[in-house]
Amino acid sequence: MNSRFKKFKTLILFIAVLGVSGCASYNLNQGLDRVNRDASSFTQSELNLAKNKEDRDKRLAATTQLLAKPVGQKEAVQLLLANSPAFQALLAQNWTEAASAAQSGRISNPTFAFESAVMGTETELNRFLTFGLLDLITLPQRSAIAKDRVEQAQIRMSAEVVDQVTRVRQSWVRAVAAAQSYNYADQVLASAEASAELARRMESVGNFNKLTRARHQAFYADAATQLANAKQVALLRREELIRLLGLDEAQAKQLVLPERLPSLPKQPMTPEDVAKQVSQERLDIKQAKAALNAAAKAQGLNRVTSLTDIELSVRRGSVSDSSTSTNSSRRGYEVGVKLPIFDWGDMQRDIMSAQTLAAANQLEATVRSAGSSLRENYAAYRTAYDLSRHFKEEVIPLRKVISEENVLRYNGMLIGVFELLADSRDQIGAVISAIAAEQQFWLTDAALQATLIGRPTSVGVAAISSTTNNTAAGH
Repeated sequence: MNSRFKKFKTLILFIAVLGVSGCASYNLNQGLDRVNRDASSFTQSELNLAKNKEDRDKRLAATTQLLAKPVGQKEAVQLLLANSPAFQALLAQNWTEAASAAQSGRISNPTFAFESAVMGTETELNRFLTFGLLDLITLPQRSAIAKDRVEQAQIRMSAEVVDQVTRVRQSWVRAVAAAQSYNYADQVLASAEASAELARRMESVGNFNKLTRARHQAFYADAATQLANAKQVALLRREELIRLLGLDEAQAKQLVLPERLPSLPKQPMTPEDVAKQVSQERLDIKQAKAALNAAAKAQGLNRVTSLTDIELSVRRGSVSDSSTSTNSSRRGYEVGVKLPIFDWGDMQRDIMSAQTLAAANQLEATVRSAGSSLRENYAAYRTAYDLSRHFKEEVIPLRKVISEENVLRYNGMLIGVFELLADSRDQIGAVISAIAAEQQFWLTDAALQATLIGRPTSVGVAAISSTTNNTAAGH
């Protein structure tokens, strides 16, 4: 009996050692390295979590260096990674999720119990060490599930990083374009003010009637309204960018953006270029696959754990009799099995089956929609490029020719100053429309880059007009 008990204890200890060695774990630095490998080509920088004052000082120094000169789109992304507390919170939250996923694959700690019982002259002492035997038996499956969940957490962090970077890129585009449009709206107001003042003087000497002067004054009032709106939009877009970058008040004052959006690429990406850049392992498909693997393994494990549970207790005790001054020892074990009398676990198994089925269909849906979202975003990108190129090569040069011809006609006294001012307003309006077209292109470019890595981001099609409506009657 004693030899059999020793063998049984040895087997339990061996299983426990194997269980401890097979437990899932998570290392933050390795997790960040994984994300950097997945998204480095997209972020063009490295992710780091500041865990102490030294790390925070390094982040502050990097932020100060970036703010020392005008912040381009690439520098805005670097500011996000180095400075944003919200982005640091995202990394820390993912650390929590990944560590929790790894914890789910570990063995529960054993329970130690001590019992003392006195019966007359006898004193009985018992010691119990209780294990969840089913936990030990199913450890390999639970460890595999935990590793899949850790994989899901890492893929999810990569996807969230891509989302954050895309938002910063698009916010930077909107902020620069809004400031650019505000500057041109100011020029429109100056032109309208000159036209209104001239119309007032013409009316005072009897060369204009009241209706004509009122029309010029109305255009000036409208231009003032548009300038106020443009100023508010520029402020709104700038503050939106400041929040995404996590700048404090002092850093926000240091933020200087370029005066204009970058020039268009000489050539747009072709479908062949897009095909080459498409990630072989898109984040959305990888995430759906990881979810399916975890659900399938959890379903297999649940077939056993939903039905019963088993606990093993190793017992060792001693009995002493004070009347006879004798001692005796007792050894043994207890096995407790949960009986499936009231709950056979059928609903739990149905839940797991439904989750696996949902994950399988979600993977299929993701694969099917991947191509469609890529085509949609590329079409929007190419349309925005062609439209912006059209403004640059057709509309703006034509407006310039018209302006030069009107100057010649004005010098030849063929047209008056009001026609010249109206043409100037038309030219400025065309430039504002060109800025809107450039903004749309860079927004679609950021969305396309996110789609290529597996985070489809749609950008609404903006209606851009190449003409400017004039309320003033000066022609």
